[in-house]
Amino acid sequence: MPLWKIYHPPGSFSAADKKALSERITECYRGLPKFYVIVVFQEVAADSFYKGGEAVNNFVRIWVDHIARSFAPDAKAQKAKWLSWAEKALAPYIKDRGLDWEIHIDETPFDLWQVQGIAPPPANSEMEKVWVQENRPVPYSSAEENQATDVRPA
Repeated sequence: MPLWKIYHPPGSFSAADKKALSERITECYRGLPKFYVIVVFQEVAADSFYKGGEAVNNFVRIWVDHIARSFAPDAKAQKAKWLSWAEKALAPYIKDRGLDWEIHIDETPFDLWQVQGIAPPPANSEMEKVWVQENRPVPYSSAEENQATDVRPA
């Protein structure tokens, strides 16, 4: 799952903006089940949002948790390319509106994740293709579950 937490000043985004931005973010994750992508918009009042010890009302902080996929530690080009895609998705709603912003990505180990009590299928597996097609977690048969948990990273 990618979980995007977008902390922003009140009124920065309309309901239509939030829907459109969440769709743009979801498009950054082609090949994953769409339901994996979660976006949370959190308004933060100026008297509760500080940068450098000063209250701010034009700053957006984005915290992304990646679990379904992670970057190889030495994949600098891949990381830069992905951040470029993210920046392009965000630009019309943040940069182009004159807001300041910052983004960072945390990566949680895949084996510390479940969806509705089910271990997600391995990347690019046949079962993951089922999850993509159904756009929901689909329970495994006993044999499939054993295979899925056997190939999960230790």
